[in-house]
Amino acid sequence: MNNFRQHVFAAAAALLVAAAQPALASEVQTELWDGKRALGHIADLLRFTPRSMEHPGHQETIDYIKAAMAKSSADAVMTQSFIVNDDDGKPLHLTNIIARFQVQNPRRVIVATHYDSIVKAYRDPKTPDAPMPGANNSSSGVALLLETARVLSLLPKPEIGIDMIFFDGEEGPKSLGAGDPTWHPLGSPYFVAHLKDFYPTQLPEKAVDFDMVCDSDLKLRPEPSSIASARLEVTKFWSIGDKIAPGAFVGKSTSYDIADDHTALQGAGIPSFLVIDFDYEPYFNTTQDTIDKCSADSLQTVGRTLLQYLYAP
Repeated sequence: MNNFRQHVFAAAAALLVAAAQPALASEVQTELWDGKRALGHIADLLRFTPRSMEHPGHQETIDYIKAAMAKSSADAVMTQSFIVNDDDGKPLHLTNIIARFQVQNPRRVIVATHYDSIVKAYRDPKTPDAPMPGANNSSSGVALLLETARVLSLLPKPEIGIDMIFFDGEEGPKSLGAGDPTWHPLGSPYFVAHLKDFYPTQLPEKAVDFDMVCDSDLKLRPEPSSIASARLEVTKFWSIGDKIAPGAFVGKSTSYDIADDHTALQGAGIPSFLVIDFDYEPYFNTTQDTIDKCSADSLQTVGRTLLQYLYAP
C-alpha cells in the first residue's frame, strides 16, 4: 500500500511540475483554436453597430470585451480611459482595454487590435451615410484576440508574458479612418505616451497588431514599416503561418507602408509589425463588410499561427 501511495504521489508531483513548465512550440495544441467560435464573436459584435465613439454600441463593445476577457486566465483586465477633443473641440471619450497574462513576468509581448468601427460606410457607392457593419474592419481582430485568450486559458503558460490590448479610436477623430484626410489613431498614441504605467523599467520585447484578418480570400503580405521595425519577428510569423496554411501568407511585401496602431508602438522603440489583408475590395468600408464575407477558416489560420508564434522561442 505504501509503495502504491508513493507511486501516486510521485505521478501527481510530476504532473504538477510539467504543468508549471512553459510549453514548447512543438507541443502547443493549436487545434484548440476554433474559427467557428471566433466567427461567433463577430456575429455578436455586429449587433452593436456602429461601434464608434459617442455611440451606444461603443460602450456595449467595451462591456462585451471585458466580460469575455474576464472568463480567460488573464491576471488583470484593465481599462485606460481618456478624453480627446476632435477638430471642432467636441470631447471624445475613449477607452483602451488591456488584459495582462503573467503580469509578473518581466519579458512581455503586446498582441493588439482595435475595436472601434467606422461610423458610416463612406465608400459605399449607393448609401455612403449608412452605418458600416465592420465584420472584417474591425470585428475580426477582436474575435481573434478573444478566441486566443480562451485557448491560452487551456494551455501551459508560454515563456513570455502577454499583454492583449484592444485599442480605441484607431479610425481617427471622425471615425472615418482613411476616409478622413486628417486621420490619425487616437488610442495607441495615448497608450504609448503612458507606457511607464505598464512598463516602468523594461519595454516589451515585441508587438504584433491585427486588423482585417477574416477575408475569405486571405492573402497576408508584410508591409515595409513592419519589416524595418521587426524583420526577424515578421519572418518568424510568416514562416509559421506558411506551414499552417500555405498560400495565405505571401512573402512579397506590399509596395507601401500601412499605418495602424503598430505605428505608435514602433515610434516608442518596440519592434512591432502588422498582420492585415488590406486588399478587401469591393467591400472595404462599405455596407457590404458583413459576416458573409468572413471565413472561419481564415480566422483559424491566423489564430493558430498567432498561438504557435507566442510559444515559439
